[in-house]
Amino acid sequence: MVKRGTPAEAVRHAVDQTFHAAAGQAQTTRDRAQELVDELAQTAGRLRGALDDLRGGGDDVGALKAELQRLDRRVSALEERVATLPAAPRRSTAGRASAARRTTAVRQAAAARRTQGPAKRKNAPGRPGGSRGAGSGGGGGG
Repeated sequence: MVKRGTPAEAVRHAVDQTFHAAAGQAQTTRDRAQELVDELAQTAGRLRGALDDLRGGGDDVGALKAELQRLDRRVSALEERVATLPAAPRRSTAGRASAARRTTAVRQAAAARRTQGPAKRKNAPGRPGGSRGAGSGGGGGG
């Protein structure tokens, strides 16, 4: 048993308590440091996995480049074959152009008739009965 009555014993007791408290805090600090190291290791593992995935994606890009080059060669070969074919007789575009002009002319004429309105058509010269329907109730005579 330790006597606490003397000042030396009191100092020894205080130092002993301080060491025990510091040892408890050191254990807490060690535990927290271990947790941080574990988290760091997990993060490094995830990072390593992500990098592996990205490297794997590089293989996909290489495959796409190879496919693109293969398609480029095919297109070039087809273009060369087309260039060596005998020229096919060309169809006259005059028939298509005149049909297009006729269609355009018909559309323009129809649009013009729509914009003239019914009043202008009633008084058009050369039409028999230019006053047809005016004031007669639309009966057309009888």
